[in-house]
Amino acid sequence: MQHLTVHLAFVAILVGTQAFFTALSVLNVRHADRLVDRKTAWLDDVLGVDDPTELSDYHRLTTAFSELQSWVGLGVLLVVLYAGGLEWAVGLLASTGLSTVSQGILFFAGLVVAAQLFSLLFSIVSTFGIEEIFDFNQQTPSLFVRDTLLTLVISLGFTAVLGGAVLAAVNALPTLWPVAAWLLFVAFSLVMQILYPRVIAPLFNEFEPVDSGELREVVEDVFERAGFSTSDIYTMDASRRSSQLNAYFIGFGRTKRVVLFDTLVDSMAIPELQGVLAHELAHWKEAHIWKQFASSAVRMGIVFGLLGVLVDFGPLYTAFGIPETATYAGLLLAVLIVGPILQFTAPLTNKLSLKHEREADSFAADVMGPQPMVDALARLATENLANPFPHPWYATFHHSHPPIPERIRLLQERSDADEPATDLDGATPADD
Repeated sequence: MQHLTVHLAFVAILVGTQAFFTALSVLNVRHADRLVDRKTAWLDDVLGVDDPTELSDYHRLTTAFSELQSWVGLGVLLVVLYAGGLEWAVGLLASTGLSTVSQGILFFAGLVVAAQLFSLLFSIVSTFGIEEIFDFNQQTPSLFVRDTLLTLVISLGFTAVLGGAVLAAVNALPTLWPVAAWLLFVAFSLVMQILYPRVIAPLFNEFEPVDSGELREVVEDVFERAGFSTSDIYTMDASRRSSQLNAYFIGFGRTKRVVLFDTLVDSMAIPELQGVLAHELAHWKEAHIWKQFASSAVRMGIVFGLLGVLVDFGPLYTAFGIPETATYAGLLLAVLIVGPILQFTAPLTNKLSLKHEREADSFAADVMGPQPMVDALARLATENLANPFPHPWYATFHHSHPPIPERIRLLQERSDADEPATDLDGATPADD
């Protein structure tokens, strides 16, 4: 009876969570379609979207494809688990005579390879099908293969190091391993702030420092207005893979840098580019990286606490026919259960990120004036075919940035505080 209860709870958590988020996605698409139809004039006047049908088509297709991949992935996972795949893998590894830690490293490495193989077909269809249809894809098949293999090698390396360290902690500290694993996560996150921009990202893209020419003058102007000394601005050859626009801030101390996609530099007017740069500098000035890091550390501390409880829960092992000595398998099952909890706590994380993005927009408006940032946001939405009207419930769980219409409205209010704000944010009551 206890086994049945464990199985019912396990399936209910996984399937119920997926069903909930699929329902949100459907709600989001229907909501966006209605508002795109109602606000075609605003889309044209403010964002410059002269073909809202293309925007809606891209949103529908990418959403449907993402949901298809999620449901197929969940189905494959449940079939493997309930056909005895986990029990078979544990038995096979146990027959090698290796230590539990070594078995666990091989186990997680196998999962990485299996996940990569499963996602390969979907990645091919997404890259050379959907993204190609909407003129985003710039990637050649050879570059796609290179990226896939390089990602696999890097993933396997991190899996061996981190997975081995966690499993060693489980063996050495049966009751305190969650604390050790959490400290490892904190240390790894700090190291990645240095390692990613300096070592990993350059394996995929070329980064050129902005140190001369018109772009340098533009950058220096923004830094001077913002009260910073000019340094650590790079352009990235994102156009090798996609025509979409973006920029990001990463790192801390001497490793911090602002990265501008070359597609962004090539597509935006100088004032728009300066608005984006001022926005990214705000994340630096307001210590958003550290605040997000602290929030993530707290969240993961809770996660590891839950994992510690589940890894010690004997009925979970018995229900799937694996010995309690196979802690690596128990850790997998625990992660599958805790994963949905992370999804449902996303609004807490997103709330902090939304606050930071609004602060960054406000800083950009202070430095360059509101209009450059308004124009930049319009350009980003148009070029990337971003859905400007997410359903409020969907945005609560999925969006770390405020909807672009809301950001534009707030910036326009700063520009003319006496002018009544126009309802642009799409946050109308849902009809569903």
